[in-house]
Amino acid sequence: MNITSGNIRLGVAPIAWSNSDLSELGGDVTLETCLRESRQAGFAGTETGVKFPMDAAVLGPLLAEHDLTLVSGWFDGRLLELSVAEEKRRIDEQLRCFKALDAPVIVYAETTGSLQADRTTPVSRRAGISPQDFADYGRKLTELAEYLQSFGVPMSYHPHMGTIVETDADIDLLMANTGPAVGLLIDSGHVTYADGDPVGLVRRHGARLNHIHCKDIRPAVLADAKRRDLSFLDAVIEGVFTVPGDGGVDFHAFASALAAVDYAGWVVVEAEQDPVKAPPLEYARIGFEHLTKAFSAAGYNILP
Repeated sequence: MNITSGNIRLGVAPIAWSNSDLSELGGDVTLETCLRESRQAGFAGTETGVKFPMDAAVLGPLLAEHDLTLVSGWFDGRLLELSVAEEKRRIDEQLRCFKALDAPVIVYAETTGSLQADRTTPVSRRAGISPQDFADYGRKLTELAEYLQSFGVPMSYHPHMGTIVETDADIDLLMANTGPAVGLLIDSGHVTYADGDPVGLVRRHGARLNHIHCKDIRPAVLADAKRRDLSFLDAVIEGVFTVPGDGGVDFHAFASALAAVDYAGWVVVEAEQDPVKAPPLEYARIGFEHLTKAFSAAGYNILP
């Protein structure tokens, strides 16, 4: 479905049910449970996760059984250390699956040297790259993004804690050093964790936005995680993230900013938590209801 101006659709990420980097968080939750509860919570689509098959002939019927659309899904990028040709080979299986199932974008994040899955190292010690290095990286990323666009599944670049693109300044550099084929994903939770401004980023880079993640932050947990200099995953275990409406992010302001730049597309609830402490169906419903109110108040029509 082509989502036109003034409209959004609400999707959800499966990481609330099964964490891709921490098997102890939801390792026993089945894909069937995840898909069933995603639909029960009201969502029209889902992203992929650790338990999702990357075979359209298998995944397509699974999604259809639960009346869900494939929204997108994460790809571990390694372009900082690999050639564009090598990266094309690595992404091929997922790209072909997404193309066959009409996914609107593929979520790309650079994970070379990332601390996101390293519980032994504080996220504050992540290794960035220099402004000069962004020029070379940006050229390679643009070439890859143009290839993905020509294939019919555009790139949506995901700034993420613990990676080379984390802060507002990093995002500005990335956008300045890449061509328009490199779409931008704004994740309200990661931007807030990095002391950034989601609304400001929307205003500056609205023309490049092609995917949105709505993740809330528990301010007291974030302050404690920074005081204790925790790793990213330890902060997750402590409960730094939650669903929209259960933390400190102003999603009414965020939705209004997106409306002002005429964003149209998928808006995805993504909040990695311990499913024992935060039952996924219960929290998914909270997120769905809060975003429905926030985006409706901003003038959006929420498509089923």
